[in-house]
Amino acid sequence: MKRKIIRIDEEKCIGCGACADACHEGAIEMVNGKAKLMREHFCDGLGDCLPACPVDAISFEEREAPEYDEAAVRAAKNAAHAHGGCPGSAMRQMERAEAPRTEAAGAASQLRQWPCQIKLVPASAPFFDGAKLLIAADCTAYAYARMHEEFMRGKVTLIGCPKLDGVDYAEKLTEIIRNNDIKSVTVVRMEVPCCGGLQRAAETALRESGKFIPWQVVTVSVDGNILE
Repeated sequence: MKRKIIRIDEEKCIGCGACADACHEGAIEMVNGKAKLMREHFCDGLGDCLPACPVDAISFEEREAPEYDEAAVRAAKNAAHAHGGCPGSAMRQMERAEAPRTEAAGAASQLRQWPCQIKLVPASAPFFDGAKLLIAADCTAYAYARMHEEFMRGKVTLIGCPKLDGVDYAEKLTEIIRNNDIKSVTVVRMEVPCCGGLQRAAETALRESGKFIPWQVVTVSVDGNILE
């Protein structure tokens, strides 16, 4: 059928992901740093994604396209929620330019992928290929001022809190380390006892993976210092 549907100009797209977040139907995904209309039958033609785009890379066009399938959209949403997912957890990889290690560079985000929560991240993903893995407690980024520059820079970051999540991350971390080409593992935890669960999960994962990978544990005090 011929109907109104969105068109994404890849030349203009800067890969910010705002349109993917704004698309409540899940029709848009980020692929190789660019937004793409992956499911035409999920696009309702209402254009919630248009105002979200900061560079006007999205417009309407009228062309042959599958009819909007509301039932399929609803089923996909239900499946995502059943597996603990949400539209905002769609996988993305960010390219970070290697800037000089200056004070100004340190202010820039060094997060290289999304999602970053251990519970949400897929066990296998392109960003794990040859990655240096950072496993960090949630609170470390707030307690230690230079977390991005000193620990996240150049690494794939996974975060979690065993006390709040109430889970043992060992199985998920074992799967990630075993199934991907991980080059090193750094665990950054707080000095508080509950963070021991994160460290133990990482140590178990390294052991159960059957791989010999360089690893280290860094402990941050509650007043924001690195403990020797």
